[in-house]
Amino acid sequence: MKTKVAIKKLHKNAIVPTYGTEFSAGADLYALIEGGSVTIEAGETKMIGTGLAFAIPEGWIGLIFARSSLGTKRGLAPANKVGVIDSDYRGEVRVVLHNHGTAAQTIENGERIAQISFVPYYSADFSVVDELDATLRGEGGFGSTGTK
Repeated sequence: MKTKVAIKKLHKNAIVPTYGTEFSAGADLYALIEGGSVTIEAGETKMIGTGLAFAIPEGWIGLIFARSSLGTKRGLAPANKVGVIDSDYRGEVRVVLHNHGTAAQTIENGERIAQISFVPYYSADFSVVDELDATLRGEGGFGSTGTK
């Protein structure tokens, strides 16, 4: 399933997202760093721009996830775990990277820093009730279904 997403380049050097393979669920987002690079010290969080703004269609959401190679090899992941880009947001998409590792990591201009997936969603109409319907699980949570 595909949807059309308009992209505005806010800077001439911004790179349009790309898919690594035909069946990739996420498109790679690229860093736009005017100074050439940014160093993220161990335990530090920095916001990295992409130089892009998106017009995500109504009923869809952009979700920003970590790139597996940055997380496993360099300890870098989005600070908020999953970034949420709503369909009415028109500002620059930025990725807030946190360095979970013990060594400083440098992000170069044009480097792939995250991936974005577009997903349809439903909004909820909330209704306050006195009782909820009963289920077998009930109020069990946080490991109540076992570990194996």
